[in-house]
Amino acid sequence: MSRLPFLFIVTGIIGFVLFQAASLSSLSGWLGEELREQNGWFHVHLFVLGWATMLAMGAVYQLIGVILQSSLYSIRLGYVHYVSFTVGLTGLLYGFIEGKIYWLAASATLALAGILAFAWNIAVTLIRASKWDPVTISAACAVLYLALTGLSGLAMGINFATGQWAAYHERIFGAHIWLGTIGWFGLLITGFSYKMLPMFYLSHDYPTRLQTWVLALWNAAVLAGAAAFLAGGNVRFVWFAASLLGAAVVLYNVHLLQIRKHRHKRNPGAGIRWTVYGSQAFGCLTIAMLIYGLAYPDRMLSARSVLSAGWVYLVGWVSFTILGYASKIVPFLWWTHKYGKQAGKPGTPLMANLLNDRKANAGLAAIAASSLLLLAGIAAGAPMLIAIAGTASALFSVAYIAMIGLVFAR
Repeated sequence: MSRLPFLFIVTGIIGFVLFQAASLSSLSGWLGEELREQNGWFHVHLFVLGWATMLAMGAVYQLIGVILQSSLYSIRLGYVHYVSFTVGLTGLLYGFIEGKIYWLAASATLALAGILAFAWNIAVTLIRASKWDPVTISAACAVLYLALTGLSGLAMGINFATGQWAAYHERIFGAHIWLGTIGWFGLLITGFSYKMLPMFYLSHDYPTRLQTWVLALWNAAVLAGAAAFLAGGNVRFVWFAASLLGAAVVLYNVHLLQIRKHRHKRNPGAGIRWTVYGSQAFGCLTIAMLIYGLAYPDRMLSARSVLSAGWVYLVGWVSFTILGYASKIVPFLWWTHKYGKQAGKPGTPLMANLLNDRKANAGLAAIAASSLLLLAGIAAGAPMLIAIAGTASALFSVAYIAMIGLVFAR
């Protein structure tokens, strides 16, 4: 097994710890500040790129071979991607701290080069395998949207440095956020879940028609949302795009229940159960936010509404899903790497022994509870509640990810 996925996963875990440490240092006070300032950009990019994207890339490198039953196009290009993206991201974060525009532009270019290398590597791998279904098409679309996110981010960096396209900066910014969050993370998680959840639940003979509907609606939401922001961010157009996403989320959750209904394994593990719970909660909150946006269109794109929606999506669904899957993926990868050739021999530990499922369950429950409390603080604009819930969430998150990281020591 290549060590490439481990590099991304371990680096992503480090990024997650750094993000939580930075949040603890300010008692999550950065959430109450203007996010479109240096401090806000630092935290957001550390979380989105340093944690979620870094670990997601590692998962793609490992799972793409499982899905396609074929090898990655180029392991060497994968290492080039890792170096370019990691160095570029490090420079980007430093640039946000110091407020150095040209440093930001140079680092963003380097990070983008890594993203494009990743996109090319996965694209060629998919084309060579020529196995097209909702799983692989979702992965292909996700990587495409990641590349477009990087390109739009570079365009904003050039605008900061030169002043070009100043009139279109806000429009590009909206599309940049939408493509990265809804496009990259959304399609990657839904697509890979079609493969991983049946595997963990040992589900067979479940219907798959909804996968096509989710794929179509999710892509429609991505394209409509990006178009809405590029056209000026009309509230009704944005709500329409969000409603397409809401329909996709509802059907996705229905499909998860179909997979669970046809399971042959009653307990797939705490991480997988919490992943499904998180998706169901995300679906309910999405519907609630759509109703709120319909009732109060003038508040839909307010700073507090956008921050609340972003927290629900990125922390409540994307990050929580990654944390849940990590409890299964990390032990599997490490056990296969270290003990795969010793399977069945005396003294070889079982995969289940690498991570205590009861502790994983407690950790995810604590993260879920504190995250909901933090969301309440954000929605209510209550600094004290944000500080208390944010501190608790950060501490629980560090404890949980430390437990995941200790798998590599077993």
